[in-house]
Amino acid sequence: MNPLQVGTGGEAVPPVAIEAGTVLNALVVMVVAYVVARGLSFVLTTVADRLEHHRFRVTLLIPLLKFLVYGGALYLVVRILFKLTSTQLVAISGLLGAAIGLGLKDLLADLVGGVILVLEQPYQVGDKVGLGDHYGEITDIGLRSTSLVTPNDTLVVVPNFVFLNQSISNANDGETAMLAVVEFYIGVDADVGRAHEIVEEALVTSPYVYVTETHPATVVVEDDLYYRTITGKAYVNDLRNEFAFKSDVTERVLAAFAEAGIESPRAPAGGIDERPPE
Repeated sequence: MNPLQVGTGGEAVPPVAIEAGTVLNALVVMVVAYVVARGLSFVLTTVADRLEHHRFRVTLLIPLLKFLVYGGALYLVVRILFKLTSTQLVAISGLLGAAIGLGLKDLLADLVGGVILVLEQPYQVGDKVGLGDHYGEITDIGLRSTSLVTPNDTLVVVPNFVFLNQSISNANDGETAMLAVVEFYIGVDADVGRAHEIVEEALVTSPYVYVTETHPATVVVEDDLYYRTITGKAYVNDLRNEFAFKSDVTERVLAAFAEAGIESPRAPAGGIDERPPE
C-alpha cells in the first residue's frame, strides 16, 4: 500500500505508511478492547448484584474502566501500531476536525457527553433516573449512549449528549435506599384521622421499608373540594423493591379502609369537572 501523505496548509508532513497488516492489527485491538470492556462490565455488574447494599461502590468503576480500556486501545493503535509522530498526529487531527464538522458532530457530542458523565457523575449504573418521558434503572453507561430499563422491562438507549441539554431526576443518587410515594383518595366525610393512622401503620410495617432518624416515614393529608388526599412517603430498603413496596402498602391500606368503612370519593349529583388523578 502506498504511503499516505497528510498535511495542513503548506507544511511538509512526513508520510504515514499504512500497511494492510497494520490496519488489520488495529481492528483486532479495537475488537479485543470491546470484548474486554463488555466482559469487565458483566463481571462487575454480577459482583455488584451480590453485594446488595454496597453494589454502588462497584458499579461506580464500570464506566471508568471502560473509558480506560478504550483509551488504552486508541493509544496503542495511534502511537504504537501506526507509529505516528506528534506532527502527524496534529495533521490527522485537522482532518478529523474537518470530518467532524461535515457530519460527525453528533457522534462527537455523544463522546464528549460520555466523558462529562464519567467526570461529573450525575448518575451511575444502578441509579433510578427520570429523563423526559422515561424513568428506570441505569444498566450501562457507554462512550456514545446510556441504557436504562423501565418498570415495564423496556430497554431505552439514550444518546449521551441528551443528558447535557435536559434536566435529570435521580431518585437515589448512588444510595441503595430510595424514597417511595403512595397516594390514596377518600371522601370528604371519611374519618381522616383513622385514614392517616392506617396509611402510617402500613408504611412502617412493610417488609420493604427502611426507617431511621434520617429516613423517616411520613404521611401528608391534603384537602380538596370533593375528596381528601392521603400521601404516604417512606424509604425502601432497596430501590429495586420500589414497586413491591407500593403494592404491599396499597393492598393493606385498601383492605383496612374497607374494614374501617372509609370510602373512596364520590362525584356529586350533576358530576364534577375535577377528579382525582388516576
